Amino acid sequence: MDTDAQLSERDHSPAPTKGPEQRSRSARFLAGFAGLRHRPVTLLALCLAFLLLLSNFVMQPFLIPSSSMENTLRIGDRALVNKLAYRFGGEPRRGDVVVFDGTGSFVHREPGENPVTGLLRGAGAALGLARPAETDYVKRVIGVGGDRVTCCDKRGRIKVNGKPVTEGYLYPGDAPSSVEFDIVVPEGKLWVMGDHRARSSDSRDHLGEPGGGTVPVGKVIGRADWISWPVSRWTTLDHPRSYDGIPAPAGPHG
Repeated sequence: MDTDAQLSERDHSPAPTKGPEQRSRSARFLAGFAGLRHRPVTLLALCLAFLLLLSNFVMQPFLIPSSSMENTLRIGDRALVNKLAYRFGGEPRRGDVVVFDGTGSFVHREPGENPVTGLLRGAGAALGLARPAETDYVKRVIGVGGDRVTCCDKRGRIKVNGKPVTEGYLYPGDAPSSVEFDIVVPEGKLWVMGDHRARSSDSRDHLGEPGGGTVPVGKVIGRADWISWPVSRWTTLDHPRSYDGIPAPAGPHG
């Protein structure tokens, strides 16, 4: 047989078939998966386990408990918090809406809660079905490490590194701040404020406490990127252009 005939014969040879052991493993897997239809409790438990893993490491629905971020986020909204946003080297930027653990910055006592109740509430909060922990907050980043944040200029605007910021996201009728302040944000910390300034307990309210109202970057849980519920509120939380062109910090004293 010549070479061309041999090649032709090889090209038309049947593909190798799976051995009995491979077929058996595949059949057992498919049968086990199909069998879950008849075990709804097991299927529900697996789905819940998957959702909890997703919520803990990738994306968590966060139930908005207060009016401090109106109108950007309203009471009852579910904001999807991207937990991978800063996990691989990125850091919060000015204008980001972040969820963080306020222990040690906004809260200086251990909240008292029954362990069983806490476990159930934590599971519900991870799925966006219950209020978050009392120590979890959602605010907007106004200043990052090294920034000098001051209130206010002659037109009542907050300044970051000397540049006034026009905050179009503020609740209608709210002033940027009724409290005057002048702070240089320590490295590795954030200065955060709510969008509904008249209803927000934020960095301004903790100026005289340890940390001066700033939040450690390491306490940030993630960035709120979307509103997933209610359906009428579906939207992305776009990064505001107000912070474009903010100059770099001038030094340790701003």
